Amino acid sequence: MKTKIKSIRPFIGSKNFDESREFYRDVGFEEFVIAPNLSVFKKDETAFYLQDYYAKDWVDNTMIFVEVEDTDAFYAELLSLNLPLKYKNVKLVPVKTMDWGKECFLHDPSGILWHFGEFF
Repeated sequence: MKTKIKSIRPFIGSKNFDESREFYRDVGFEEFVIAPNLSVFKKDETAFYLQDYYAKDWVDNTMIFVEVEDTDAFYAELLSLNLPLKYKNVKLVPVKTMDWGKECFLHDPSGILWHFGEFF
């Protein structure tokens, strides 16, 4: 293909749309409401669509990897937000170092698994 791809924006679901919207704003994404049941969340050049739609099998199997410049610093920022105390079912897993790089994990209120990491 000769045409340059500029971005990829996955669509993700939510058990509780309003709670998920608040969660992603707390994480640092800026929300742009598209419709009453759909918003796009952006941070820098990264974006995704959040839907007021929940299918357990789909959400339970959704994983998204976001490359960050400094995983340790990003994890420290996430930790400072106290997200697991504020939101039921949210889990933050500390940074792990593997042979390919580092990553930490964040489960959103619906169960979507976010990987934030860097490559060596």
